[in-house]
Amino acid sequence: MIRNKEIKSIIHGIQEKKGRNIRVVDLRKIEDTICNFLVICEGGSPNQVSAIADSVEDIARKEVSIKPVFVDGLTNSFWVAMDYSDIVVHVFLPEERAFYDLDHLWEDGKVYDIPDLD
Repeated sequence: MIRNKEIKSIIHGIQEKKGRNIRVVDLRKIEDTICNFLVICEGGSPNQVSAIADSVEDIARKEVSIKPVFVDGLTNSFWVAMDYSDIVVHVFLPEERAFYDLDHLWEDGKVYDIPDLD
């Protein structure tokens, strides 16, 4: 169960634009990581990936008053990374997600799969 209000707000932003295959990875018990949590999801097209990133930014700002320190990837929207310091959000196209396989890379963390809203 995810109790972190920032993570819940980010998930809300993803689901608002029908992002799918959401995975939250808790990295707090792993030494020398760049953040405490990863949130990984996917959109079906570059336009949807961009819309998901915009929604995450908007909803997280409104609900929990956080803004990303840095956002990268909006030029082509195949993979958008959003850095919220302790939380890094990755919004992928499915083929990019499979290629980079961050899910496998960080599987030592505690993994939470969030059901898709249908």
